[in-house]
Amino acid sequence: MVQKIAVSGKGGVGKTTVAAILARLLGREGRSVLVIDADPDSNMASAIGVPKEKREGIVPLSQMFDMIEERTGARPGQAAGGIFSLNPKVDDLVDKYGVEGKDGVKLLVLGTITSGGGGCFCPENSLLRALMRHVLFDKEQFVIMDMEAGIEHLGRGTAKNVDALVVVVEPGLRSLETASRIKSLAGDIGVTKIVAVLNKVSNQDEEELITKELEKIGISKAGAIPYNKGVISADLKGVSPLDLEENADVVDAVNNLKTFLIK
Repeated sequence: MVQKIAVSGKGGVGKTTVAAILARLLGREGRSVLVIDADPDSNMASAIGVPKEKREGIVPLSQMFDMIEERTGARPGQAAGGIFSLNPKVDDLVDKYGVEGKDGVKLLVLGTITSGGGGCFCPENSLLRALMRHVLFDKEQFVIMDMEAGIEHLGRGTAKNVDALVVVVEPGLRSLETASRIKSLAGDIGVTKIVAVLNKVSNQDEEELITKELEKIGISKAGAIPYNKGVISADLKGVSPLDLEENADVVDAVNNLKTFLIK
């Protein structure tokens, strides 16, 4: 069963929407679900239904300098050439800093770190990578990771514990080019199961054309999600797209993706 899922794609393709709906649908089944917001442009909180007053108080882990110094022995920005722990304590971070959204889904916002595969030699990177290893090793929990266009938060030490990398692709050449780069990066660090979900699809011809282009890249299609202005409405209202009835066709499509992945 697929339990650890990384979601990536070009900016604006709807990967946060896909990841959020997927997480909440799993939560509705009574599963333990943790969402990792690893996108520097963090907006997962509203997408999973975290109330506005709680969203405003969220601080990304990478910006918690006092906590990072306590756990690693070095303060971000002051550790160049210094010594700090490469294996800091992280097993309590989800409980301490996780924020609960709807359907029992828990969110943890990482913030920005640099360089995939290798990574920067700094205390904040050390802490976040240790955290990633910890949550991806948990066999009882579903983990949905909302990535940026690269896969910078996945290194060689964590990639082997990701069950699937879902690349969200919208109709367009730039989105396909990004998907091709993501596939190459994923292969470099050992991610082997890569699938695509088509988003904002207007018609059957469009879906067939993009599917053929993905086949040329070497990525198989796991599902297709129709274009729906209701997703934009949800974003403008600051609510989860799952909570607007007009998005029923989008939710149904993501539910099909969920079924495909976990089986």
